[in-house]
Amino acid sequence: MDKRLSMVFAGLFLFVGMALAQTKISGTVVSQEDGEPIIGASVVVQGSKLGTVTNMEGHFSLDVAAGKKLVISYVGMETVTVTAQPNMRVVLRPNTALEEVVVTGMTKIDKRLFTGSTTQIDAKGAKVDGVADISRSLEGRAAGVSVQNVSGTFGTAPKIRVRGATSIYGSSKPLWVVDGIIMEDVVDVSADQLSSGDANTLISSAIAGLNSDDIESFQILKDGSATSIYGARAMAGVIVVTTKKGKAGQAHINYTGEYTMRLKPSYREFNIMNSQDQMGVYQELQQKGYLNYAELATSASSGIYGKMYQLLSQYDPATGQFALANTDEAIGNYLRAAEYRNTNWFGDLFSNAVMHNHSVSISGGTDKAQFYSSLSAMFDPGWTKQSRVQRFTGNLNTSYRLSSKVNVNLISNASYRKQRAPGTLSSETDAVTGEVKRDFDINPYSYALNTSRALDPNAYYTRNYAPFNIYNELNNNYMDLNVNDIRVQGRLNYHPISKVELSLLASAKFSATSQEHIIKDESNQAQAYRAMGTSTIRKRNPLLYTDPDNPYALPMSLLPDGGIYERTDNRMFGWDFRATAQYNDVYAKDHIVNFYGGMEANSADRRSNWFRGWGMQYSMGEIPNYVYQVFKKGVETNLNYYTLSNKHNRSVAFFGTASYSYKGIYNLNGTVRYEGSNRLGHSNSARWLPTWNISGAWNVHEEKWFNQFEKVMSFLKLRLSYSLTAEPPSITNSLAIIGSRTPWRPFSSVRESELYLSALANEDLTYEKKHEFNIGLDMGFLKNRINFTVDWYKRNNYDLIGPATTQGIGGQVTKYGNIATMKSNGIELSLSTVNIKNKDFSWTTNFIYSHTHNEVTKLDTDERLIDYVSGQGFTQVGYPVRALFSIPFKGLNHEGLPTFLDQDGNITTTGIYFQTRDPEKLKFLKYEGSVDPTDVGSFGNIFTYKGLTLNVFVTYSFGNVVRLDPVFSNRYDDLTSTPKEFKNRWTVPGDERRTNVPGIASLRQNNLDPHLSYAYNAYNFSDARIAKGDFIRMKEISLAYDFPRSLASRLSLTNLALKLQATNLFLIYADKKLNGQDPEFFNSGGVAVPMPKQFTLTLRLGL
Repeated sequence: MDKRLSMVFAGLFLFVGMALAQTKISGTVVSQEDGEPIIGASVVVQGSKLGTVTNMEGHFSLDVAAGKKLVISYVGMETVTVTAQPNMRVVLRPNTALEEVVVTGMTKIDKRLFTGSTTQIDAKGAKVDGVADISRSLEGRAAGVSVQNVSGTFGTAPKIRVRGATSIYGSSKPLWVVDGIIMEDVVDVSADQLSSGDANTLISSAIAGLNSDDIESFQILKDGSATSIYGARAMAGVIVVTTKKGKAGQAHINYTGEYTMRLKPSYREFNIMNSQDQMGVYQELQQKGYLNYAELATSASSGIYGKMYQLLSQYDPATGQFALANTDEAIGNYLRAAEYRNTNWFGDLFSNAVMHNHSVSISGGTDKAQFYSSLSAMFDPGWTKQSRVQRFTGNLNTSYRLSSKVNVNLISNASYRKQRAPGTLSSETDAVTGEVKRDFDINPYSYALNTSRALDPNAYYTRNYAPFNIYNELNNNYMDLNVNDIRVQGRLNYHPISKVELSLLASAKFSATSQEHIIKDESNQAQAYRAMGTSTIRKRNPLLYTDPDNPYALPMSLLPDGGIYERTDNRMFGWDFRATAQYNDVYAKDHIVNFYGGMEANSADRRSNWFRGWGMQYSMGEIPNYVYQVFKKGVETNLNYYTLSNKHNRSVAFFGTASYSYKGIYNLNGTVRYEGSNRLGHSNSARWLPTWNISGAWNVHEEKWFNQFEKVMSFLKLRLSYSLTAEPPSITNSLAIIGSRTPWRPFSSVRESELYLSALANEDLTYEKKHEFNIGLDMGFLKNRINFTVDWYKRNNYDLIGPATTQGIGGQVTKYGNIATMKSNGIELSLSTVNIKNKDFSWTTNFIYSHTHNEVTKLDTDERLIDYVSGQGFTQVGYPVRALFSIPFKGLNHEGLPTFLDQDGNITTTGIYFQTRDPEKLKFLKYEGSVDPTDVGSFGNIFTYKGLTLNVFVTYSFGNVVRLDPVFSNRYDDLTSTPKEFKNRWTVPGDERRTNVPGIASLRQNNLDPHLSYAYNAYNFSDARIAKGDFIRMKEISLAYDFPRSLASRLSLTNLALKLQATNLFLIYADKKLNGQDPEFFNSGGVAVPMPKQFTLTLRLGL
């Protein structure tokens, strides 16, 4: 009995001792990246089922036996095991194998619970050194994202498509969100206009003021589930940019210096004739009646022969000699010198000057406050003459934990850019004749390709009836731009209870640009306005003015002295406000719920004004001296010398999203957003729109039965989503648009003002909309050494803007409204592999492929023939949104002239009518293909050995067509160059059986047929002048070396690295018909130049 009592007391004592040994442990779990608390982290006693999860503040408490270990884990973080102790602070590091947090710009979502299609891009790995625009670093980095470098000039944005075009008349540009704030462009430049070369493209990028070293990551939201939180602004996709934040710990100072040398283009890459071949063409022109003194003495443009005739008649009284003796020997020597000149315009107009970019950042902080600040300065002396840039940026990002329930984040960003560009005008296409004109185009790239290599670079020739030299013109005709961007924002987060977060976000944005076009007294453009050396020139010069009130008046100059001063100012001020509430909880350890909702309001006010001043005498102290006829002509022709424009955009939205997950295995998500805008019709159904999404995901790898596959397949997730998103329309006639003007009258003394109806009111004008279904599969193999993602989507776009031809009731025949539809589908593949990984060496590979197809299903278009065959093309029902058509070429006739199938079904030479609008008559056009690529992607390999890293990155693009440069004409002058195809041109009857290159039309042929230009312009737009836009490009080859820390520490540095990078080095494959023409670049002149081949040396060091 005593023994039994002893046993009972011993057991009781042991039980009480064990109970007393249970201690209540509390602690906090934070992220190593930003010091922020981790919500929902699992805290489990090792070897048991006892555990809990962290609350909204990252706190947990648990009864733990003394000496026990705690296993703390969170999706996307490395699991840690620690010994339990009071007031613990556990720091979790990110799991580099998987990117497990999705940043939508409004919230951060556990990727385990995320149901949409998205790609996260690490900014450090994607950064293209020597390229300041961060948007260009997205090329080839995400499936479904097409980045076309249609212009490489700084400030111009690339043409970005997320899953292809989403609108017919709209821009289809993705929405940019930086640190939760929607970015606004200071001017509205559509995606198709980015290749125009217009000066406005220099300010077309809202993110050109961001320093690439300040960017932490990009999150590209692609399907409706991912973008639905942005509702009626997210139809074309969303690109979320997250900038760097400070981290708790020791302060760090980092410096990055980039030194970039760009290669000059070379004539070896193009099929431009050298001077010997070019003089052969000029000799044939002379034989066919051109280039004689009678013609060139009064010609608008003349080169080699025109200069020769000037020298023959230029007498020097001091020497008693003519500048060029009128002898066969002297003339022969002059022409022979031109024949062997071979001027290298690329060498003369381009530079290898080094561009350098410097960035310094300081970061640090404590548990209570963290900061990140940076300054950067970029100095670009210019790749071409009269093109230079200076850009300065500043950034400050601070976070404060005011209490256990309140934290504040403040961000300010500012940039200033000073830029100079040639004062060039982009090329224009005559919609009647189809002729491409480059009257005042002095773009160095365009000039080098279109100017004869036989010209003397130091001589003055004739252009627009006035003396012209490219160096003189670039020095006297240029544009100065000043761009200022400022953004400030603040976020307040409040946790009234552990599971609830209330947040307020407010921001203000201001952008100001000024563009001054300086056209000095001695420029060709200014002198062309006063060129009237002979009565014939005076009669022909279209820039002279004839007073209609005086029947005996002779043409006179509106610019007898001085030059022209043009200025354009743009201002944009916007503000954003967002109030949100979020609730997170875990019920019974298995049921994870999240509710997020709120409202936001956005405002953007844009103001633009333009002014042109005549007679500015730059050489006389910048004193204006104008004649009153300038204003008289303006009155007579309704030309303004100043304009003013104001636009006000307002929107408000209410949104909510709810998600549920069972054990992290089965996930459901639903989002609703109700949005209104002042840009739309008065009816509630038009102005207000509900958008929504419903989606789900199945984390198959979380199933217990999946353990049997873990050795092979480590990750498997299936996603489904269906959504409605939208985009504001490209037109604004929700109210009647009434304009005012002064109508034309034959005499300036008869003047009156009038109001006119520009567009009838469309009270039902509403958003363009898109339904999208997406199915995706994410897989990981061999402990995530192989990761594979595939998405398939189908879209139906409706209520798209389209024209409707009416009977003209109300005064408007063609009206635009929500009447068009289109459909699209595509597939996206991403594969990343870790091929080899050991202590010293690793090899990783990334392959990306995406295919997209779209088709217009309803559209009543009234576009002209010229719109279908030129530029970006247009569309018809059954074709892609940007479809390029051609005039069917039917060979050459016996005179060497091109023939075509025309709109009436006849074989003709000059019968093409470029203004044809009749859909039935347009059916003769040949469909060539889409202007936008259908298949894009990349292939990259990264090799590391100890501190060395070799990166080889290839991009590719297929499925589109490009129009070859319009180089053929019925008349040629001795200024322009011609392509090498001219060697194979028609010269004698019978050649039409061996060649398709038209011959040079004689002066007699032009006199007999005054419309012969239609034939050669039609040839430029025929199917003979089409090439595939397919290419494979060596985008990047780089070699980097991280010096050992032991060496860096000897220099009092924390890190030291050097990197040499070659960018856009060469095309591995391109259509041979391009003959050097960049498949991404449209040679439209203006301010546009292609992306250069360049080498960049980068130095990075830390203190």
